[in-house]
Amino acid sequence: MPVEEFVAGWISGGLGLVLGHPFDTVKVLGFFKGMSFPLASVALVNSVLFGVYSNTLLALTATSHQQRRAQPPSYTHIFIAGCTGGVLQAYCLAPFDLIKVRLQNQTEPRAKPGSPAPRYRGPVHCAVTVFREEGPRGLLRGSWALALRDTPTLGMYFVTYEWICRRYTPEGLNPSSSTVLVAGGFAGLASWVTATPFDVIKARMQMDGLQQRAYRGFLDCAVVSFRQEGLGVFFRGLTLNTARAFPVNAVTFLSYEYLLRWWR
Repeated sequence: MPVEEFVAGWISGGLGLVLGHPFDTVKVLGFFKGMSFPLASVALVNSVLFGVYSNTLLALTATSHQQRRAQPPSYTHIFIAGCTGGVLQAYCLAPFDLIKVRLQNQTEPRAKPGSPAPRYRGPVHCAVTVFREEGPRGLLRGSWALALRDTPTLGMYFVTYEWICRRYTPEGLNPSSSTVLVAGGFAGLASWVTATPFDVIKARMQMDGLQQRAYRGFLDCAVVSFRQEGLGVFFRGLTLNTARAFPVNAVTFLSYEYLLRWWR
């Protein structure tokens, strides 16, 4: 099993996070709030995504990353490989993502004289507190929504990227830097347009349990949210998600492609 894809995914994920984290947190509080924890965790999860995707394609087509320009896999195989990477990354990501969401939504004032102490003092304290108060399942809260978000959308993500690269690259050649940037950016846009409704539900389920349980599960969260706030609630944050998606995924794919070319 080639490991270069895992390492390239790790590094490219970290670079993408550094660029995109301010967009991810501006909707809550502070540009780089809680960044150190996701920097490590997202890099790990991104390595799972790209590593599983590439190795699934290898199993389906018997062609390595370098051979895929000369012998391009079908879009069906690309979609299946992307979905496989998506579902595995979702369950790896779930505890880290829950902690990130809890920390970003923590609005207690920082250490000021007379101000109450924050509920969570950091990622480790947050994880321990959730485990103690909500049990092991508390750390996986929202994982179903995360899997539903990431499985089809990451299949679409890789299909969009490959389609644009093939359309604007002569057959058998590697895509140019500008093509990779554009393809990666539009792949991010396409995936987030589909993913945002699931992301809204995921975040609400992850915050659920801080005081008392408001939702009985994924469907209940969706129904309650719709009844209380209408259809528009499922597209809350779409503007920021898409604004973040283009540059982050452009840089992620560019660094991923060039790292693999450099190593080989």
